[in-house]
Amino acid sequence: MLARRLPAGLLLCATVLFGGCAAVTVSDISPAEYLRQRRGDILTTGKLSAASNEVLRVIGGDIAACTSNVGNCRADLARSTLLSDEQRLATLSELWLDSALQEEKQAGDNSASVLAAWLESARHAYAYLFYTARTPGQRAFEERQTQIRDYYNYAVQKAVVNLFRHHRDYRPDGNTVLVAGWRIDSELSALHLSQDGALPEELLPATSLAFSGVRNVYRRDGFGADLVAVMPKPAASKDDAAPYRETRFPVVTALIRFKGNSLDEVLSTHDLMLLLADPTRSASIGMAGQELPVAANFTAGYGLWLARSGFGLQALRTLFGRPEGIARPQVHLMQPYDPSKRTIVMLHGLASSPEAWINVANELMGDELLRRRYQIWQVYYPSNAPLAVNNAAIRQAVDATLAHFDPQGRAPASNQMVLIGHSMGGVLARLMVSDARDTLLDAIAEQYQLKGKKAETVRAGLAPYLNFSAMPQVNRAIFIAAPHRGTSFANYKVARWLANLVTLPITMLDQLSDAAGSLAQLNTIDAAGDSTPVRIPNSIDNLSDKDPFVQMVAELPISPKVRYYSIMGNDTPALPLAQSNDGVVPYASAHLDGAQSEKVFPSWHSVQENPQAILEIRRILRLAD
Repeated sequence: MLARRLPAGLLLCATVLFGGCAAVTVSDISPAEYLRQRRGDILTTGKLSAASNEVLRVIGGDIAACTSNVGNCRADLARSTLLSDEQRLATLSELWLDSALQEEKQAGDNSASVLAAWLESARHAYAYLFYTARTPGQRAFEERQTQIRDYYNYAVQKAVVNLFRHHRDYRPDGNTVLVAGWRIDSELSALHLSQDGALPEELLPATSLAFSGVRNVYRRDGFGADLVAVMPKPAASKDDAAPYRETRFPVVTALIRFKGNSLDEVLSTHDLMLLLADPTRSASIGMAGQELPVAANFTAGYGLWLARSGFGLQALRTLFGRPEGIARPQVHLMQPYDPSKRTIVMLHGLASSPEAWINVANELMGDELLRRRYQIWQVYYPSNAPLAVNNAAIRQAVDATLAHFDPQGRAPASNQMVLIGHSMGGVLARLMVSDARDTLLDAIAEQYQLKGKKAETVRAGLAPYLNFSAMPQVNRAIFIAAPHRGTSFANYKVARWLANLVTLPITMLDQLSDAAGSLAQLNTIDAAGDSTPVRIPNSIDNLSDKDPFVQMVAELPISPKVRYYSIMGNDTPALPLAQSNDGVVPYASAHLDGAQSEKVFPSWHSVQENPQAILEIRRILRLAD
């Protein structure tokens, strides 16, 4: 009866007063929204994480007021007795990170206060990780710890880059320096600084670099900020003739260790140690009594090197003998020399450069097992030179590089080396593991009926190029699309036209003066009785299946100490395997009896970039010796 007399509004009020309303309601959320709420934070969404918001509510704080007066908010957090150390430190790290980001937007990244904020964020994250009741291992599956690790890594990245860019009074040379109210010591042995002590020109965050042209970017999650150090070009000196080029773009991992052995000491200190680790050598590092995985980006340095190299244009200049090409082989180390790792030597093909190995080298460096076992050297050589000349010059360059880094020749890096050659580089790799001795010189003497003084002169001039044995340091070779017996492709009109454009620079001709003098004495007599001197062939001449040199070396024995493998492409699937080719090299030319394995993949001539071929290379390199 009462309900009939009450208006609807009064009825609602009565229901609320007497019956009550549900104070909590339930609604469905999507998996994406669930993850956003759980994992979103100041780095991913630009807003404080749910965990930090919860902490602020626990101490009775107003979130909006906290963000508008963050100094008082941080003080309230520090004083509160309602929070655990983990809650307090994690939230303070995120608030300091927010402050650094906001101030950087307003004032730029070169102020001391911005640097101080980054260091405070890193300090509180460091304290959370190592000086609270639980160890990092006990929190291993917690998302909050992952967030705090990311705060530490990002704050360290920003602080270290800030130091190198803007604080010119900072010199990480082992001496203590004062910057932004902090006493900073440094340990930079991982950089392998040059003898003149030159410091990096830049320290670039790997997270800021995006690469096109590589299929994968290989990283290792862990502790620290992954960076690329850009070292200055070596000053011109008498050492410029050295054939090796140490990497100018080593990947490094930056870490900051705060002084102190307790939570109170770490939170009160203004002393820190900046460490730069080499992640290609060290998979872990000791930090506050814990052994931690070192974060790394193994693609960034390699990608930056290729992007800044200018190899593509230079390789074409070299082929046609133009200025700014190269006249001698260069051995490029892909990482700082490591005597404990075996060496892979890569040889590109005609008119090419280390760019031919973009994905091959990246995939090998991305393989954890191979990265622990091997280091990569890429040989960049003048592909216009005759095979015999490059064979001799590359051997000399590799020998000189080994002698520089390992004079005694006893390190693993100098033994059980692996050669990987594509196309013409595969032919060169085969020559480097073959024994010629006097075979080629005897054949020439017989063909031209050389005797007496003339024979001695010719043999002396050609011996440096034709009298060779297998490199003793090598015990494996992988030949990829290699025209061991030449190819008819080199006889086509276009190829002959290109061959006529190929010229050898004066500097190279000077190197070949003795050989040129010997060749001048070898005359051929045509049907009319005219004498024609034998000229120095170029690289395209050597790739012809009619070339005398290729025909002779195709029969040279490979050292019995060397295990070799063949990888080929097949671009003619309708033909039987024996008659197939990759568009450039016939199967019959690339095939070698005695190979440990032979794999043929559907591919054009650039089969080295084929994912299946890369998997095969990785399989071979994983084999036990």
